[in-house]
Amino acid sequence: MGLLLENFKMALSSIKSNKMRSFLTMLGIIIGITSVITISTVGESTKTTLNKFISGFGKNRIIIHINWNLPDSEVSDNAFFDLDDVEKIKDKFTKEVSYITPSLFYKQKLTNGKKETQAGLESVDYTAIKEITTAKIIYGRDFKESDLINHKNVVLVDSIIATALYGKADIVGKVLNLETGGGDRQDFLVIGVFKSEKTIFDNMNGNPPSIYAPYTSITTGGEGLSYLDIKINENYNSEKEGKKLIKYMSKFKEVDPKTYELVTLEEQANEINGMLSTMSMGLGAIAAISLIVGGIGIMNIMLVSVTERTREIGIRKSIGARKKDILMQFLIESIILSALGGLIGTILGIGISQIISGLMQVDATVSLTSILIAVAFSTFVGIFFGLYPANKAAKLNPIDALRYE
Repeated sequence: MGLLLENFKMALSSIKSNKMRSFLTMLGIIIGITSVITISTVGESTKTTLNKFISGFGKNRIIIHINWNLPDSEVSDNAFFDLDDVEKIKDKFTKEVSYITPSLFYKQKLTNGKKETQAGLESVDYTAIKEITTAKIIYGRDFKESDLINHKNVVLVDSIIATALYGKADIVGKVLNLETGGGDRQDFLVIGVFKSEKTIFDNMNGNPPSIYAPYTSITTGGEGLSYLDIKINENYNSEKEGKKLIKYMSKFKEVDPKTYELVTLEEQANEINGMLSTMSMGLGAIAAISLIVGGIGIMNIMLVSVTERTREIGIRKSIGARKKDILMQFLIESIILSALGGLIGTILGIGISQIISGLMQVDATVSLTSILIAVAFSTFVGIFFGLYPANKAAKLNPIDALRYE
């Protein structure tokens, strides 16, 4: 134990006496471990946030839309959705469907004097805020069923839009002139302002902040709508019910079922998770190459160190040091270099991944397993690439070593 401690002290002394060289030697390991930790943490954080969103507001939510891969000649005007379609589906699927709205999303520029901002006008049911968003009403009121029934031109506005246009969030009572499709514009009364929490989907598609309006108000003067936003009750399978809906609609609208496509948020999440996993594996492989390069750097510098300290090795052997002692001396030095690089890389990786996760607005999830694997791998690199130089030092003939100039 005492000899092991002595070898450890000697290794640290050697590293300290060549600080810059030691740092440059560790650089490959630092970069590799930093990359591995950052990639794994950001990937897992994105997956966790995505799955959390799906299990909350995206669970059992489906989209039925026009199949745009079909030629225009195969998509009749009758295929588009209107208010009558919604009522028929509500009547037929009373138990299965908890929320349905024919949807549109119009990106547009809003101005107030010299101030301007981008917004997206979205048609919703009166239960949208609690059913399909994470938004909270902070000023005014939410939609009422009467707003929908009476086709009222009222809107709920994101606080980001309100602040950008008027310099304050509370703009209840203001009137906004909005484009509602087909070149039409309508005036809408702001009845409420909400504070939204941006989701990972918002970050991916780059949509601007939303303005919500009852679908009965913004579809009356516009063109037919191309998709339905539907939430299936928890006791039913969303994909199975979605297929039933398509079959039912195709029949009463007298169109081919292939006119419509079904998309579930779970399906989208699985696709994104698969892409993230593939990307993480690819980037992880690149990071692993930098670890190997770092290991080669350690081997190279340890061989240089053996050459520089040949006389020292000869002196130690002449006063009784065994091959095992010399082997351990250089092997410990190699392991310390690699493990220290791994530790620095881990700290940097955690820090960088926290910053990236914050910018992406996902919950940072640092995997303890990834950290342990990264540190263990860096230690293994030190052993593997340090073994040859250490073995070479241990096999030196003491007489030849003492003669070395």
